[in-house]
Amino acid sequence: MAWELLLWLLAFAAVIALIGLSAYQLICLSDLEFDYINPYDSSSRINAVVIPEFMVQGILCILFLLTWHWFPFLIMAPITYYHIKLYMKGKHLIDVTEIFRLLNGEKKYRVVKLAFYCSIFIVVIYRFVTTAVLLLIEEDDQALESGIF
Repeated sequence: MAWELLLWLLAFAAVIALIGLSAYQLICLSDLEFDYINPYDSSSRINAVVIPEFMVQGILCILFLLTWHWFPFLIMAPITYYHIKLYMKGKHLIDVTEIFRLLNGEKKYRVVKLAFYCSIFIVVIYRFVTTAVLLLIEEDDQALESGIF
């Protein structure tokens, strides 16, 4: 049971990182839209965090699969597949010359992804708290049965 708590703690940290990376990408695109940053800097900043985001999300999905947590795995599997498909086609990076033409679509994509990661965050928080409470109750029951108190 302690390993499951460790899993949910790791998932909590990973989902926080995914939310932060998505929010960072969205902020970069908003700064570009309001002309606070040039297209080269914006695309290079976003492209620098795309691969780590894909890796964290993929590892988290695989971790849920390997630990037999089907509900979070099935929620994350479609976006993992989409990320793999984008990566294989080479469309995961933002092109500097096309960024203004694709700006609205990229912002919508990032907002949907941020909402998705927030919904995953709610599931992870719930499971993390539930596992922690069950672990504490289980430890209290063992202490009472051993006759210490």
